[in-house]
Amino acid sequence: MGRKAVPTDASGFVLLNDFVPHIVQEIRYYSTYNFIGERIDGYEEPCALLTREAARALKAVSNEMIVQGYRLKVFDAYRPVTAVKQFILWGIEDTDVRMKPYFYPDLAKQELFAKGYIAKRSSHSRGSAVDLTLLDMSTGKELDMGSPFDLFSPLSHPDCRDVTEAQYANRMLLQRAMVRNGFAPIDCEWWHFALADEPYPDTYFEFPVSSGVLRG
Repeated sequence: MGRKAVPTDASGFVLLNDFVPHIVQEIRYYSTYNFIGERIDGYEEPCALLTREAARALKAVSNEMIVQGYRLKVFDAYRPVTAVKQFILWGIEDTDVRMKPYFYPDLAKQELFAKGYIAKRSSHSRGSAVDLTLLDMSTGKELDMGSPFDLFSPLSHPDCRDVTEAQYANRMLLQRAMVRNGFAPIDCEWWHFALADEPYPDTYFEFPVSSGVLRG
């Protein structure tokens, strides 16, 4: 049975770079380069937070990848409920589609929810899900996964074979390492993984993405 927690209590969370010092962070929802086109509600700092258990598991992934010449690059981790509410309102009410060519070129924005690309109750809000890719330490560049992060398209499905053999192999390299260390993938995003044995399976947290909440 999962432990219960007050939705604003961040005591079970850690700063990911404290646990995994070799990670690279590009927190997209803190920036304007995301599918909405503006900083997302609740992202007060460009940092990644995770439950202690998920961070510990991700450290094992990082150690494994470093030996093979790769670093983890994280796009998103814990996501507050306030951010998810913004996604929902944007999908239902907002007519702004300025980022459509970059993130959902072949879909109407309302389809993003029906097809599972955006969840109305996100596993990220439970604190043990992470969006990430791999960086080649020899070049400093991301591995070519065949589609960019947050491209909402069948091309981003992990098992899509409309990518090259090398791109598919890169996806499987990441997926195998994550699964070996306790994470589960989903079927529509090669970059998304959630800790299988997550500590708060029924709790959706509301505190902001900020290092300050951990010092409180």
